Amino acid sequence: QLVESGGGLVQPGGSLRLSCVVSGFILDYYAIAWFRQAPGKEREAVSCINISGGRIYYEDSVKGRFTIQRDNAKNTVYLHMNSPEHEDTAVYYCAAGRDDIVTHSSTCERAYEYDYWGQGTQVTVTA
Repeated sequence: QLVESGGGLVQPGGSLRLSCVVSGFILDYYAIAWFRQAPGKEREAVSCINISGGRIYYEDSVKGRFTIQRDNAKNTVYLHMNSPEHEDTAVYYCAAGRDDIVTHSSTCERAYEYDYWGQGTQVTVTA
C-alpha cells in the first residue's frame, strides 16, 4: 500500500512537500515514481527514482523546481515542490515498480509498468 500526503493549496512561487509512505512491502526493493493528472488531461510522470537513488529523472517542466528524495529507513519517498506554477495543479500519485523501470526517462514514464499505486493527493496552485 502507498499513501500520499502533503497536498493542499500553495501559492505560485511557494513550496510544498509531498510524502509517499509505503506499507505492506519493503521500499528498498522498489523504484518509485510520482505521477500527476490534471482535469481533462492524461496522467503524466513527474519524476522517478531507482532503488539506490543513483538514477533520477524529471519531466522537463519541473526540472530545477522539483526534487525527488527517498528515505528507505522511513519507507517514505518525498517530492519537494519549489516555485510551483498554476500548471502544476493536479492530483499527484506515487507508484512503485521494478528497479529496471528507471533505466531511461522513456521507461520510467510508463504508468503500466508500475505494480502499486497510491490514492493520490490534490495539489492546487493558486494566488
